[in-house]
Amino acid sequence: MSGPAETIEAISQRLDTFVSAQRSEIADAGAEAALFIDAAASATSGGKRLRGRFCIAGWSAVEEYSGRPVALPAAVVTASAALEVFHAAALVHDDLIDNSDTRRSRPSTHRALEAAHRAAGWTGDAAAFGRSAAILLGDLLVAWSDDLFEEGLAGIPVERAVAARSEYATMRREVTLGQFLDVAEESAFLSEPDDRHADRALRVASLKSARYSVQQPLAVGAALAGADAAQTAALAAFGHPLGMAFQLRDDVLGVFGDERETGKPSGDDLREGKRTVLIAYTREALPATSRRLIDELVGDPALDAEQIASLQRTIADSGALERVEQLIARYAHEADRALSGARLGNAAVGELRDLARAATVRVA
Repeated sequence: MSGPAETIEAISQRLDTFVSAQRSEIADAGAEAALFIDAAASATSGGKRLRGRFCIAGWSAVEEYSGRPVALPAAVVTASAALEVFHAAALVHDDLIDNSDTRRSRPSTHRALEAAHRAAGWTGDAAAFGRSAAILLGDLLVAWSDDLFEEGLAGIPVERAVAARSEYATMRREVTLGQFLDVAEESAFLSEPDDRHADRALRVASLKSARYSVQQPLAVGAALAGADAAQTAALAAFGHPLGMAFQLRDDVLGVFGDERETGKPSGDDLREGKRTVLIAYTREALPATSRRLIDELVGDPALDAEQIASLQRTIADSGALERVEQLIARYAHEADRALSGARLGNAAVGELRDLARAATVRVA
């Protein structure tokens, strides 16, 4: 199997080819359609390509164990690229839901489209245009992901294509449910007992991220290689806890991350009101008066740098940060243990462990 740089490049090149084809198809539709496609292309550019890389790693783990020559087929690269297009759709809608201004150190899609409206001198509310256009752009990217995924499956034996399509469909349903539960938790947390907040946050992390970011991409790749039940189970036993560790690391970075590394303002999750395990653990450790102050501040989009720094100190001093770091370590250990003795290729297992480190020990 190729190294990380080669895998990322293969996925990115496939995306570039696909987007170029989409541009050609709308060449006669006018400047506004070109603006729309340009925004879609921007949404699919950049990033770590983790979901596509996990898909390829799942395929490689099964293919290598079979003893067949491990030459990465174009069909698997195409299916992996489709996961990245779907991820771009999820980010467009996620930024809109969260009112995020930036993504990967660039304006988020709805803000970029808002700016395009102003730059063109169009009439009406530019912000409303940006929001409406971003909804449609996310929908377009979902359609693109379907198109690209089906292109990949066309080069796969029918029974494997059916299995991969089923795993892909599961991923899409679960992440949509997880996204709703994330939104709901920001509204419902006060109606739930404090001792349930952490478990509810972990439920969101499982559906919105763990299964979507790691477990299901691995399952899609494994299905493309014709995985048996034991291999599928081993990859799931690895993928879910790793996905949980990945999301918890994301939660830590959402509060303590450096904007120069993450591409989003420090403390952005605090302004957005994310009810993560980090916040749940903080609230558990505080007296009622301090808990009320946390609840007043978390979710205030106008939090300034001093207020963010104060919340960061409170979270760290409460012991919540250390508890989450310990939880990340436990999940990562559980994932690593799941690979021991699994009927998967040795070199691919090494790649999975490298991906695990990349997903959990990171600054962005």
